[in-house]
Amino acid sequence: MVNIGNDWDELLKGEWEQEYYKKLRSFLVTEYKSRSIFPPADSIYNALKYTSYKDTKVVILGQDPYHGIGQAHGLCFSVQEGVVPPPSLKNIYKEMQSDLGITRDMDSGDLTGLARQGVLLLNTSLTVREGMAGSHRGKGWEILTDRIIELLDKKQTPVAFVLWGGNAKAKAPLIKNPIHKIFSAAHPSPLSAYNGFFGCRHFSKINEFLVKNNLTPIDWSR
Repeated sequence: MVNIGNDWDELLKGEWEQEYYKKLRSFLVTEYKSRSIFPPADSIYNALKYTSYKDTKVVILGQDPYHGIGQAHGLCFSVQEGVVPPPSLKNIYKEMQSDLGITRDMDSGDLTGLARQGVLLLNTSLTVREGMAGSHRGKGWEILTDRIIELLDKKQTPVAFVLWGGNAKAKAPLIKNPIHKIFSAAHPSPLSAYNGFFGCRHFSKINEFLVKNNLTPIDWSR
């Protein structure tokens, strides 16, 4: 049984008894015992812990956690305090500065301050082996995270869904409620950022969407 500590517990309580999750849990127990897995086991559900269902106003979808030592802590694109931002996050910071004129600390990649404002930083796969990107895909995480997206789609307050890159864009069919809005662009990775991520101005556009719907905008500098 997973204990998140907010309204996600009630919403997801049926998932922990599903056969796919039992298989996933068994797989994870073996993985954590025998390999170096990220994030630490107690940080797997940090995205949900920091951002309750009720408070979610923005969803940023990532792929899987960073696979370097000391980086991942359960929030997509974010790294633990004191860890230098990886290249994709540096590009996110650059776009924030270009779009909003804000300058974030380039020595800190911790996005917890956004999560606490209602930005759900959700990876589609919540764990990964050290040095092996995508190594836990197809093990059951996507069933759970698709369910989370479907639940958010049922919210009666508007949500901004941010889909950067092909993996995230593939989730667009799950978002059907017309009160929500999808913001899609290329992935902020150095390999693709110049193909439409830079200049997308998503941060200001998201805030415009929130204000239009009588919701408090995000302070992207926090």
